[in-house]
Amino acid sequence: MIYIVILILLVLAELAYFKIADRFSIIDKPNERSSHTKVTIRGGGVIFYIGVLLYFFLEDFQYPWFFLGLTLMTLISFADDVKPQSKKLRLIIQFTAMALMFYQWELYSNLWYFTLIAFVVCTGIINAFNFMDGINGIVGVYSAVVVWTLWYINVYQIPFVDENMIYSVITALGVFVFFNFRTKAKCFAGDVGSISIAFIILFLLGLLIIKTDDFSYITLLLVFGIDTVMTIVHRLIMRENIFKPHRNHAFQIMANELQIPHVVVTSIYACLQMGINIGFFIFKPYSYWYMGIVIAILSLCYLIFEKKYFKLRQTPRNIRRQEQRAKRQEVRSKSLEHRG
Repeated sequence: MIYIVILILLVLAELAYFKIADRFSIIDKPNERSSHTKVTIRGGGVIFYIGVLLYFFLEDFQYPWFFLGLTLMTLISFADDVKPQSKKLRLIIQFTAMALMFYQWELYSNLWYFTLIAFVVCTGIINAFNFMDGINGIVGVYSAVVVWTLWYINVYQIPFVDENMIYSVITALGVFVFFNFRTKAKCFAGDVGSISIAFIILFLLGLLIIKTDDFSYITLLLVFGIDTVMTIVHRLIMRENIFKPHRNHAFQIMANELQIPHVVVTSIYACLQMGINIGFFIFKPYSYWYMGIVIAILSLCYLIFEKKYFKLRQTPRNIRRQEQRAKRQEVRSKSLEHRG
């Protein structure tokens, strides 16, 4: 019954947020880097934080340092959705939030370079999730696949976290997916959603890895992880500024240049990750070998995809060519009108 009540509260909270966002124009306007064409409410992913907030109060304030870090991460991300914040401020708060999460993990009792590696990996994963928003459903559905997998591990294999927390997150994901995973999304996750769910997943995954001392569980994030890493490497080879916004991920090319429906792109990524997760359980005794093979196969698939569709990418050169083409077409059209 308690989760039926939580579900109702989360639906009401999401609907209330839509009213607030509409009132204060917290919206996502399409631009040349967008994967959508209509003005859409931004920040619907705030529901992830609200889900954890309800859990925190209902379950006697468990994991307080993690929750404090999540609160900081949510506040700065939501502020950035409303009005762009300075990169320096965002980085300071994000690193503070991660430091609090590491304290909850009791990571500081290990060698110092474990903490350094954790900062690098967590920063990369959080920013990778932030790129996902804009393709209908991909943040919510992909995250749901990962969280459901973690739930299975927690319940049937190795208990590593209070399962009620996972139930709260799954409920919040369900509410968000209902409004986002459709042809015309009611809302996007925004920075507040993509970054907060990344932070939550990292916390759960970190607890599992620390509990088992098994880093092969990172396999549960490999589909989008490989896409992100290979895209960064490719942009470096092309001498592009990797810190500038772009839409050169494989899923963006599929949705924008190949015109594959968003819900289909999302389904491909989610089903692929789910298949990999099932294989991970089947080949668990050989988990590191399995992880290496999956990395190799996904990287090869990415290279083949990029080789075939490279010319369609939204690189600066291609954008200039498209603009020149559009100008020539405009001049030609005006000339025909004048003759007519």
